[in-house]
Amino acid sequence: MITVSIVVIGDEILIGQVVDTNSGWLAKQINSLGWKVRCVRTVADDSVQIKNAVEAALDESDLVLTTGGLGPTKDDITKTTLMQIFGGTLVRDSETEKNVLRVVEKLGFKINDLTAAQADVPSSCTVIQNTVGTAPIMMFNKNGKILIALPGVPFETETMMQNVVIPMLAKHFSNDEYLEHRTFIVVNNTESGLATRLTDFENSLPQYVKLAYLPTPGVIRLRLTGIYSDEVKLKSTLDELSELLTRILGKNIICYEDKSIEQILGDLLNKHGYSLATAESCTGGNIAHRITTVAGCSDYFNGGVVAYSNQIKSDLLGVPSMVIYHNGAVSQPVVEAMAIGACNVLNTQCAIATSGVAGPSGGSSEKPVGTVWIAVKTPLGIKSQCFRFPGNRNRVIERATTVAIISLIEELM
Repeated sequence: MITVSIVVIGDEILIGQVVDTNSGWLAKQINSLGWKVRCVRTVADDSVQIKNAVEAALDESDLVLTTGGLGPTKDDITKTTLMQIFGGTLVRDSETEKNVLRVVEKLGFKINDLTAAQADVPSSCTVIQNTVGTAPIMMFNKNGKILIALPGVPFETETMMQNVVIPMLAKHFSNDEYLEHRTFIVVNNTESGLATRLTDFENSLPQYVKLAYLPTPGVIRLRLTGIYSDEVKLKSTLDELSELLTRILGKNIICYEDKSIEQILGDLLNKHGYSLATAESCTGGNIAHRITTVAGCSDYFNGGVVAYSNQIKSDLLGVPSMVIYHNGAVSQPVVEAMAIGACNVLNTQCAIATSGVAGPSGGSSEKPVGTVWIAVKTPLGIKSQCFRFPGNRNRVIERATTVAIISLIEELM
């Protein structure tokens, strides 16, 4: 099996000024090729650290991907450090020079000496022109080990990996073992409870298949991973195990792909041809935010109302003031009226509504902090339920958001 190590370069990552998204994205792409990521290292803009990390990565893997440290400023020292490992001298590459000029002109800037120096590359590398940025991508080969130096800008890394680097690497390397995944999105189980249900299943797995639990609040991703020399047998085995897992967990599995619950909900709404509105009090627009992180959500999401005050609940959503007065804002009649009002106001077939006490204050003995009423409406009717979510304010909001989305998913399945 082809093995890969990733080295992330940059002080800004280590001090938390910038969040590293490149390594996770790269690992996912590598995994999709059936290759194994052995290690991810993050190092400072320091020549010794970079050199040590790269040499360790070359020792353990067939392919090394570095990201970052290729800009035009003095702290970008990756090129010179890599020459300590692979040899060569910096030379001005004419094709890279043309590409840098083209990119700069396209952005509407004038080239300066620092940007022009991006065309200086180690003579020991093969240059892959970065069509969306000025930092060239460099490929090195040492004793059959390949290193690809990528820019740190996520858009540039993702674009060039997908369009050029991955197709090139797929041709260069061939597999002697195959890696295959099956992913299941599971709800209404704790991690320990799920593990108990699956004890016999796990004990029956062949040696070349592993089961991983990837829990987040309210949702558990189960991942079957197989590594085997016979690709046909591997796929067949995982198919059989997937069927067995489905028989065990039934409706607790809401998706058979590695998707977010927001994506799963969007797929179901599109499948039924339904539109969606949200009416949120305690979650403060977080449900709408999560829904709109999905590209194409405008096909089914009409909009939402953050009805935090009782007056807005009445004036915008049509919740009768006497219903609020007699039951309180955090109640079944109010949250159901909010869902109905959202459908009416925003002209949708489906709605999600929340009303609760997110804390840290505002609770009572009858409705303590963490009490949240959730209602979901579909053309088949309305369903509501009261929950008690533990934790601080942010945790209550996130848990309520997740449960609300799952509640509608279950009604649409």
